[in-house]
Amino acid sequence: MPLNIHSIYRQLFKIWRRRRFDLFLEVIRPKLSDTLLDVGGYPGNWTSHPPVVKQISSINLHEVVWNAQNAPHHDIKILVGDGCSLDMPDKYFDIGFSNSVIEHVGSWERQKQFASEIRRVARALWVQTPAYECPIEPHYLAPFVHYLPRQMQKLILRRGTLWGWIARPSPRQVEEMVETTRLLRKSEVRQLFPDCDILTERLFWVIPKSYIAVRKSV
Repeated sequence: MPLNIHSIYRQLFKIWRRRRFDLFLEVIRPKLSDTLLDVGGYPGNWTSHPPVVKQISSINLHEVVWNAQNAPHHDIKILVGDGCSLDMPDKYFDIGFSNSVIEHVGSWERQKQFASEIRRVARALWVQTPAYECPIEPHYLAPFVHYLPRQMQKLILRRGTLWGWIARPSPRQVEEMVETTRLLRKSEVRQLFPDCDILTERLFWVIPKSYIAVRKSV
Protein backbone atom coordinates (compact mmCIF):
# COMPACT_ATOMS: atom_id res chain seq x y z
CA MET A 1 0.00 0.00 0.00
CA PRO A 2 1.51 3.38 -0.96
CA LEU A 3 2.26 5.84 1.78
CA ASN A 4 -0.25 8.63 2.22
CA ILE A 5 1.02 11.94 3.53
CA HIS A 6 -2.29 12.72 5.26
CA SER A 7 -2.27 9.43 7.19
CA ILE A 8 1.29 10.17 8.31
CA TYR A 9 0.26 13.62 9.52
CA ARG A 10 -2.67 12.10 11.41
CA GLN A 11 -0.44 9.60 13.17
CA LEU A 12 2.32 12.10 13.98
CA PHE A 13 -0.02 14.73 15.37
CA LYS A 14 -2.70 12.48 16.91
CA ILE A 15 -1.47 12.95 20.48
CA TRP A 16 -1.14 16.73 20.03
CA ARG A 17 -4.65 16.98 18.63
CA ARG A 18 -6.06 15.02 21.54
CA ARG A 19 -4.29 17.26 24.05
CA ARG A 20 -5.37 20.37 22.16
CA PHE A 21 -8.99 19.25 22.10
CA ASP A 22 -8.89 18.64 25.85
CA LEU A 23 -7.43 22.13 26.31
CA PHE A 24 -10.18 23.58 24.12
CA LEU A 25 -12.79 21.99 26.38
CA GLU A 26 -11.01 23.23 29.49
CA VAL A 27 -10.49 26.83 28.33
CA ILE A 28 -13.53 27.59 26.17
CA ARG A 29 -15.96 25.39 28.13
CA PRO A 30 -18.40 24.87 25.25
CA LYS A 31 -22.02 24.21 26.19
CA LEU A 32 -24.45 21.82 24.56
CA SER A 33 -26.59 24.85 23.71
CA ASP A 34 -23.76 26.57 21.75
CA THR A 35 -23.36 26.99 18.00
CA LEU A 36 -19.83 26.71 16.55
CA LEU A 37 -18.28 27.77 13.25
CA ASP A 38 -15.33 25.63 12.19
CA VAL A 39 -13.42 27.52 9.50
CA GLY A 40 -11.45 25.15 7.30
CA GLY A 41 -12.21 22.07 9.36
CA TYR A 42 -13.96 18.80 8.57
CA PRO A 43 -16.76 16.83 10.25
CA GLY A 44 -14.45 13.96 11.16
CA ASN A 45 -12.57 16.23 13.56
CA TRP A 46 -15.76 16.42 15.65
CA THR A 47 -17.42 13.05 15.18
CA SER A 48 -14.47 11.27 16.80
CA HIS A 49 -15.65 12.86 20.07
CA PRO A 50 -19.05 12.97 21.77
CA PRO A 51 -20.98 16.15 20.89
CA VAL A 52 -19.72 19.21 22.77
CA VAL A 53 -22.00 21.86 21.20
CA LYS A 54 -25.53 21.96 19.81
CA GLN A 55 -24.64 22.60 16.19
CA ILE A 56 -21.47 22.94 14.07
CA SER A 57 -21.17 24.79 10.77
CA SER A 58 -18.10 23.60 8.85
CA ILE A 59 -17.03 25.99 6.08
CA ASN A 60 -14.44 25.36 3.36
CA LEU A 61 -13.55 26.80 -0.03
CA HIS A 62 -14.68 23.50 -1.59
CA GLU A 63 -17.74 21.37 -0.97
CA VAL A 64 -17.18 18.58 1.54
CA VAL A 65 -19.02 15.29 1.09
CA TRP A 66 -20.79 14.54 4.34
CA ASN A 67 -23.41 11.93 5.24
CA ALA A 68 -25.12 13.03 8.45
CA GLN A 69 -26.44 9.50 8.97
CA ASN A 70 -22.90 8.39 9.79
CA ALA A 71 -22.97 10.54 12.95
CA PRO A 72 -26.61 10.84 14.04
CA HIS A 73 -25.71 12.39 17.41
CA HIS A 74 -23.90 15.33 15.78
CA ASP A 75 -25.61 18.24 14.06
CA ILE A 76 -23.10 19.36 11.42
CA LYS A 77 -23.92 21.74 8.58
CA ILE A 78 -21.64 21.91 5.54
CA LEU A 79 -21.00 25.35 4.03
CA VAL A 80 -18.93 26.57 1.08
CA GLY A 81 -17.26 29.94 1.47
CA ASP A 82 -14.11 31.95 2.05
CA GLY A 83 -12.92 32.36 5.64
CA CYS A 84 -11.55 35.76 4.68
CA SER A 85 -15.03 36.98 3.72
CA LEU A 86 -17.74 35.34 5.81
CA ASP A 87 -21.31 36.00 4.75
CA MET A 88 -22.67 36.02 8.31
CA PRO A 89 -23.86 38.68 10.78
CA ASP A 90 -21.72 39.90 13.67
CA LYS A 91 -21.60 37.54 16.69
CA TYR A 92 -23.74 35.01 14.82
CA PHE A 93 -21.95 32.05 16.43
CA ASP A 94 -21.19 31.34 20.06
CA ILE A 95 -17.74 29.93 19.16
CA GLY A 96 -15.40 30.53 16.24
CA PHE A 97 -12.94 27.65 15.77
CA SER A 98 -10.06 27.11 13.36
CA ASN A 99 -7.19 24.65 13.46
CA SER A 100 -4.09 25.06 11.24
CA VAL A 101 -5.86 27.11 8.56
CA ILE A 102 -4.84 30.78 8.82
CA GLU A 103 -1.29 29.96 7.69
CA HIS A 104 -2.73 28.67 4.39
CA VAL A 105 -4.82 31.64 3.24
CA GLY A 106 -1.91 33.36 1.47
CA SER A 107 -0.57 36.84 2.11
CA TRP A 108 -0.38 38.85 5.32
CA GLU A 109 -3.31 40.92 4.06
CA ARG A 110 -5.41 37.79 3.62
CA GLN A 111 -4.42 36.61 7.09
CA LYS A 112 -5.59 39.93 8.53
CA GLN A 113 -8.91 39.52 6.73
CA PHE A 114 -9.28 35.96 8.05
CA ALA A 115 -8.60 37.02 11.63
CA SER A 116 -10.93 40.00 11.38
CA GLU A 117 -13.78 37.90 10.01
CA ILE A 118 -13.64 35.10 12.57
CA ARG A 119 -13.34 37.66 15.37
CA ARG A 120 -16.40 39.43 13.97
CA VAL A 121 -18.79 36.51 13.58
CA ALA A 122 -18.15 34.70 16.88
CA ARG A 123 -18.31 35.57 20.55
CA ALA A 124 -15.67 33.11 21.76
CA LEU A 125 -12.57 32.20 19.73
CA TRP A 126 -10.16 29.33 19.37
CA VAL A 127 -7.73 29.80 16.45
CA GLN A 128 -4.60 27.63 16.30
CA THR A 129 -1.66 27.94 13.91
CA PRO A 130 1.85 26.43 13.75
CA ALA A 131 4.68 28.58 15.12
CA TYR A 132 7.15 30.15 12.70
CA GLU A 133 9.72 29.93 15.50
CA CYS A 134 9.62 26.11 15.52
CA PRO A 135 12.60 24.80 13.52
CA ILE A 136 10.57 21.89 12.11
CA GLU A 137 8.19 22.99 9.36
CA PRO A 138 5.06 20.88 10.06
CA HIS A 139 3.67 20.76 6.52
CA TYR A 140 6.89 19.63 4.86
CA LEU A 141 8.17 17.66 7.88
CA ALA A 142 11.63 19.13 7.40
CA PRO A 143 13.88 21.40 9.48
CA PHE A 144 14.51 25.08 8.73
CA VAL A 145 12.99 25.03 5.23
CA HIS A 146 10.47 27.78 6.07
CA TYR A 147 13.33 30.15 6.94
CA LEU A 148 14.61 30.03 3.35
CA PRO A 149 13.56 32.41 0.53
CA ARG A 150 10.49 31.20 -1.31
CA GLN A 151 12.37 30.50 -4.54
CA MET A 152 14.82 28.29 -2.68
CA GLN A 153 11.96 26.47 -0.97
CA LYS A 154 10.47 25.65 -4.36
CA LEU A 155 13.78 24.16 -5.50
CA ILE A 156 14.23 21.79 -2.57
CA LEU A 157 10.72 20.77 -1.47
CA ARG A 158 10.24 17.89 -3.92
CA ARG A 159 13.50 16.10 -3.14
CA GLY A 160 14.64 17.60 0.15
CA THR A 161 11.62 17.08 2.41
CA LEU A 162 9.55 14.16 3.68
CA TRP A 163 6.47 15.81 2.15
CA GLY A 164 8.14 15.84 -1.25
CA TRP A 165 9.29 12.22 -1.03
CA ILE A 166 5.87 10.88 -0.08
CA ALA A 167 3.40 13.23 -1.77
CA ARG A 168 5.48 13.54 -4.96
CA PRO A 169 3.98 16.94 -5.76
CA SER A 170 4.02 18.38 -9.24
CA PRO A 171 5.90 21.66 -9.84
CA ARG A 172 2.50 23.39 -9.87
CA GLN A 173 1.59 21.88 -6.49
CA VAL A 174 4.93 22.97 -5.04
CA GLU A 175 4.36 26.49 -6.36
CA GLU A 176 0.88 26.65 -4.86
CA MET A 177 2.01 25.24 -1.51
CA VAL A 178 4.84 27.74 -1.12
CA GLU A 179 2.80 30.73 -2.26
CA THR A 180 -0.15 29.99 0.02
CA THR A 181 1.67 28.87 3.18
CA ARG A 182 2.86 31.56 5.57
CA LEU A 183 3.69 30.59 9.14
CA LEU A 184 3.09 33.23 11.79
CA ARG A 185 5.38 34.61 14.46
CA LYS A 186 3.93 35.07 17.93
CA SER A 187 4.11 38.85 17.56
CA GLU A 188 2.01 38.56 14.39
CA VAL A 189 -0.57 36.37 16.10
CA ARG A 190 -0.87 39.00 18.82
CA GLN A 191 -1.33 41.66 16.16
CA LEU A 192 -4.03 39.65 14.39
CA PHE A 193 -5.92 38.85 17.59
CA PRO A 194 -5.48 41.87 19.88
CA ASP A 195 -8.47 40.96 22.06
CA CYS A 196 -7.30 37.37 22.65
CA ASP A 197 -4.97 35.55 24.99
CA ILE A 198 -2.21 33.76 23.06
CA LEU A 199 -1.40 30.27 24.32
CA THR A 200 1.82 28.52 23.27
CA GLU A 201 2.15 24.78 22.67
CA ARG A 202 5.73 23.61 23.06
CA LEU A 203 8.00 20.77 22.02
CA PHE A 204 10.14 19.41 24.86
CA TRP A 205 8.69 22.13 27.12
CA VAL A 206 10.90 24.76 25.43
CA ILE A 207 10.45 25.06 21.64
CA PRO A 208 7.28 26.84 20.46
CA LYS A 209 5.25 24.42 18.34
CA SER A 210 2.06 26.38 17.74
CA TYR A 211 0.04 29.34 18.96
CA ILE A 212 -3.62 29.45 19.93
CA ALA A 213 -5.59 32.69 20.01
CA VAL A 214 -8.25 32.35 22.69
CA ARG A 215 -11.12 34.68 23.48
CA LYS A 216 -13.72 33.63 25.98
CA SER A 217 -17.31 34.56 25.23
CA VAL A 218 -18.02 38.30 25.00
